[in-house]
Amino acid sequence: MLNSTFAQSCLKILLPISGAVVAIHVLHSFTLDRIIQYVEVPFRSLRVPPALDGYRIAFITDTHGISERRMAGVVDRLNKSGIDLLLLGGDFHNDIERAGRTVEILSGVRATDGIYGVEGNHDTFVDLFAVMKANGMTPLFNTGVHVRDNFFLAGTADKKTFWPVAASIADATENANPNDFVLLLTHNADITMRQPTGGIDLIVSGHTHGGHITFFGLWAPALTLSRAVTRYGQRFMSGWAKSRDGVPVYVSNGTGGYFPRVFARPQVIIFTLRHQG
Repeated sequence: MLNSTFAQSCLKILLPISGAVVAIHVLHSFTLDRIIQYVEVPFRSLRVPPALDGYRIAFITDTHGISERRMAGVVDRLNKSGIDLLLLGGDFHNDIERAGRTVEILSGVRATDGIYGVEGNHDTFVDLFAVMKANGMTPLFNTGVHVRDNFFLAGTADKKTFWPVAASIADATENANPNDFVLLLTHNADITMRQPTGGIDLIVSGHTHGGHITFFGLWAPALTLSRAVTRYGQRFMSGWAKSRDGVPVYVSNGTGGYFPRVFARPQVIIFTLRHQG
């Protein structure tokens, strides 16, 4: 009798709490999770050349089914922010026509040093890169380039899932000099646990959508219970992480649709480089 009374008392407490938690998550999904968040991220390191102190890098990834209106709004916001470099992290859209329209709109971003991008697992890289080049962008496919003196930008192919070329950090960074500040752009951060990242100073990535459907943004069942998205659980869910060699990795929630999102707001990341330890 005592156990039955205790159980009933617990239910009276837990049911309203559970209902409130569900309601909060549903409300968040239909409100804030549909509003793009502009995240200002300072990156401080003595490896940042003094000449790059204050340098601003915008990072957009996983645009997927974003509407043209929302994408145009992002472009307008960035053009008012003063951007030196725009990086695109892949996963534009399965449909190359829609991906091409997104690329065309993004080409309107006024970035002092240009726009560079990599493919994602939903992209057909041959078609995507042709569209990017037609719009004045530079694709990176296990390649890299000196954006400025002592600033080397590298980008990898996506992991060898659908396409015949595997991601290679070594190939992407082979032309970097020892004294360069090296930034690696890769769609899926898992590669940073499988390949050496020595000599790289900062890695930026997307792919996991902030866990997509999470419990208060702290835990994502899909990342924990399935290895289909990432093999490293919550490690690369969102925000700062580390590669296997201890290199800083920043993972964006992505900018596009793919609703419902739950406590995983779409994001545009804006890094500001600082020459300091």
